[in-house]
Formats: sequence, structure tokens, C-alpha cells
Amino acid sequence: MKRFTIALSLCAGLALASSVSAAGKKELPPAAKKAGLTFDKDIKPIFEKSCVECHGEKKQKGKLRLDTLANTLKASENGKSVIPGKSADSSLVKAIARLVEDDAMPPEGKGKPLTNEQIGLIRAWIDQGAK
Repeated sequence: MKRFTIALSLCAGLALASSVSAAGKKELPPAAKKAGLTFDKDIKPIFEKSCVECHGEKKQKGKLRLDTLANTLKASENGKSVIPGKSADSSLVKAIARLVEDDAMPPEGKGKPLTNEQIGLIRAWIDQGAK
């Protein structure tokens, strides 16, 4: 029983540290292995649930809109947030993965952070060309 408890504790610890490197630096979750992702079917529902309250038709914090594909691909006040084919270089991915505390989306206390699975889908969609 004691070995089972230790093994269970180790698994839980690994799960919590899954997006943090050995040096304590946050890392991007990997892109999902799902092919054929589209904005309307796969990405828009994530944005509608977590992002468009502050980045939609009524409000565009940072001049960023995520309610349509065309708006998502437009530049915000900080430049392009999505670089098709390069999710790791896209500022949107870095923000939703909360790599830099000051740029973390959603900000602390403003909503539930996206899951690694959601970030992985967004990464895969961007890597597939952001269509």
C-alpha cells in the first residue's frame, strides 16, 4: 500500500509540473496531433468561452479581436498575434500558455486559464496554417 501511495504522489507531482521545465521555466504545451483543424469548428468555441468577452465585437482590449478568423489574423496594437505555421512564435500562444506573467491571458482573476489540451489545439491549428 505504501508503494502505491508513493507512486500515486509521484504521478500527481509530474502532472502538476508538466508545463514547467526542470529549471522552473514554463514551457509551451505541445501541439495537438489532430489534423484538419479549422477556426469555426475547433478554435472559435475555445475563444468564445474564454476570450471574446474582452477580445470580441463589443470590447477589443489591446485592439485584439478573436471572434472571427479574419479578426484573429489581423494585427493588434502589439502586431500580429498569430503567425500561421509558427505557433511557438505567435504571441497569442505565449500569452494563453502564460509564459510571461505580465502577458498572461486571461489575466489573474479575470477568468479560468486555458487547459494544455486547448492550447495544444490552438497550436496545432496555427501550425497547420491557421485556416
